[in-house]
Amino acid sequence: MNRQNFIKKGLLGSGIFAASAASAGVLRNEIDEIQPLETLDADTVHYNSDQLENHSVLHKATSRGYADHGWLQSNHTFSFANYHNPERMHFGVLRVLNDDIVAEGRGFGLHPHDNMEIISIPLEGDLEHEDSMGNQAIIRKGDIQVMSAGTGIMHSEYNKNTDQIVKFLQIWVYPNQRNVAPRYDQITLDRSQRHNKFQQILSPDPADEGVWIHQDAWFHMGNFDKGIETNYKVKQAGNGVYIFVISGSANVAGQELGTRDGFGIWDVSEIKLTATSADTEILLMDLNMILN
Repeated sequence: MNRQNFIKKGLLGSGIFAASAASAGVLRNEIDEIQPLETLDADTVHYNSDQLENHSVLHKATSRGYADHGWLQSNHTFSFANYHNPERMHFGVLRVLNDDIVAEGRGFGLHPHDNMEIISIPLEGDLEHEDSMGNQAIIRKGDIQVMSAGTGIMHSEYNKNTDQIVKFLQIWVYPNQRNVAPRYDQITLDRSQRHNKFQQILSPDPADEGVWIHQDAWFHMGNFDKGIETNYKVKQAGNGVYIFVISGSANVAGQELGTRDGFGIWDVSEIKLTATSADTEILLMDLNMILN
């Protein structure tokens, strides 16, 4: 298969190939996760009457799709690869929220993406990245990595270490522009700046705090002590907010959430959050609700 056909087969970043760090140049498709993501429109998800009335959707951790490939364990909040749920296609422009564990010394071999904003947030361990733009990097907890796939890129991700696993969140957001020039960025943030408050880690503005993407989206992370309350004001009228509890528990707009629960809410301008356990870590995504 030539490179052009290989990229075409991997439309919208669907190609996932298992490899060891020692065989980075060898493509070995060991898992059946190579189907392209569906092209979606604004009417793809049909919420039930209760969800529409409350302008919210709850995704419990135990309700997510799950895949165990030995070297890779992945929980899918939204439909992905062999997990398909017509009620879990996207939340606004948020298309993928994968909670991944990669075994020691293993990883994703060279594979293509296009026309997607891809954000990686390491939670534990060291993730090594290489791509067709010539970037080589290692991302760790406290780092945020972003790729604008645009007209097409190829990249690989490996667990750098042979003695510990890697845990990371991989998030895909539909861009507001197609076929942009591919781009890579990575930053290290001061995690102390998110104690009992939200720290912005992503926005649409290159001059703003954190990394940036081609979309009206703002991501924040916060680490909260038990009982701490905070109010979040939505950045842009019409945006929705998707909350993902990385650890601990919280009450968000009256909804009780536990570890790895997800909760989306829209048609609001402000949201009240209260940590209900110690060491609660939250990822908050303020997102355009309209697919461009």
